[in-house]
Amino acid sequence: MNRPRPRLVLAALRGGAGKTTLSVALAVAFRKHGFPVVPFKKGPDYIDAAWLAQAADGFCYNLDTFLIGREQVLVSFSLRAPERGLSLIEGNRGLYDGMNQEGEHSTAELAKLLHAPVILVVDCEKATRTAAAMVLGCQRFDPMVDIRGVILNRIATNRQAALAKKAVEEHCRIPVFGIV
Repeated sequence: MNRPRPRLVLAALRGGAGKTTLSVALAVAFRKHGFPVVPFKKGPDYIDAAWLAQAADGFCYNLDTFLIGREQVLVSFSLRAPERGLSLIEGNRGLYDGMNQEGEHSTAELAKLLHAPVILVVDCEKATRTAAAMVLGCQRFDPMVDIRGVILNRIATNRQAALAKKAVEEHCRIPVFGIV
C-alpha cells in the first residue's frame, strides 16, 4: 500500500447489531453520490458479501486472516482498495471476538492490520446512557483500535436518541455519526 487509500471498518459489539444493514446502506449512499466504494467482508460469509456487492454495483472481497493469513489479506486489500473512493469493510461478530481469548482473527485485529478507523454500530434497544459505557469499554479494551465514531441503532424515540447521543459524545469524546 504505497498511497493512502481511504478505508473504514464497520464493527459492532455483537452479531445481529445491524452491521450488514448499515454497510449496505452506506455502500448505496456513497455510490448514489458518485463516490466509488469497494466493499470487503471480514469472515467467510457469502450472503453479506453478495448484498454488499450488489449495493456497490461491483464485487465484494473477503478479508479473513484465518482463511488466507495476514500477509495475503494485505496483498488482497492493496490490490483491490481504490485509490479514489472508499474501502468499506464490514466486520463480523463483536469487534473483539476472535478464535481465542486473545481475539486472534477478530475484526479489531483486522482493523489494526489495515490501519483502518472503526465506526462502531451500537444496538441501543432499551438503552440510553449504557450505550456510552459500552463504547467506552471498547475504547479502553484495546487503545490501539482506532474507534472514530458511533452509529446508534434501534433507537425508538427522539428522547432516547438525544440521551444516548449526549452520553456517547460527552463520555467517549467521539461523534455519533448516525441514529437509526
